[in-house]
Amino acid sequence: MTTPTRRANATLRAVRMGLLLSQDDLARKLREAGDKAGEPNGASKRLVQRWESGASINPRAVYARALEAVTGLPIHALGFEMAVPEGVSDDGRGGHDLSSSSSATSSSQSPSPVNGLGRGNYSGIWLSRYEYFSSGRENTYTGLHYVVLLQHGNRITVRSLPGSSDSPLTMDLAVEGNVITGTWKEQTAGTGYYQGAVYHGAIQLLAEPTGRRMTGKWVGFGKEFDVNTGPWELVFKDASTNKGSLEKFNTPPVQ
Repeated sequence: MTTPTRRANATLRAVRMGLLLSQDDLARKLREAGDKAGEPNGASKRLVQRWESGASINPRAVYARALEAVTGLPIHALGFEMAVPEGVSDDGRGGHDLSSSSSATSSSQSPSPVNGLGRGNYSGIWLSRYEYFSSGRENTYTGLHYVVLLQHGNRITVRSLPGSSDSPLTMDLAVEGNVITGTWKEQTAGTGYYQGAVYHGAIQLLAEPTGRRMTGKWVGFGKEFDVNTGPWELVFKDASTNKGSLEKFNTPPVQ
């Protein structure tokens, strides 16, 4: 019998990095959230490592609630299968999160070809730049974010660094050769022109042979439910995603 392939939780890792938290930091904040909610938990760096590596894919409900409180996102948006009811475990006796061997993780994709960066994938810090036309202001504007790209197999998770823009941006992408396709979502600044409105749509990019630039187009709906489109590019900045690098780019990009 073939052992299912473990699939890392790149989404949770990207969210954690987007919050500028180390694994220790996240564990500490989860414990603090549990204490505040009257549901103490034993979150540790080791547990966060198990989640991110895919060794544990279904957090217990007490951890799921703490994760939602710390990240501000629902558990299903953090790369997990589902939350496990209290007192249930992979062996039925209670006490631990489900492991990857107890779930159908064999659907993980094979790794993408090595790109021009020589690192086997596109993981790293990139500059995201897109253009859009504002019909209300009758002008074209540019949206800039520093983002964290994390690739596992042929999937890429993208999350903007919080200090790079007051409009959080996320993307979920799939890689096939040099073609990168997926979806994007952005929540505009609450104090800005669009007053916190959420926009989303599709995106298709072509990666240059060097692996240092992706260019393409986005499509999405406007305020009047008209279909809009425009150019979008991602430019490679740093292969490192350690805390020092994240802090370095946690600032608004210069036009």
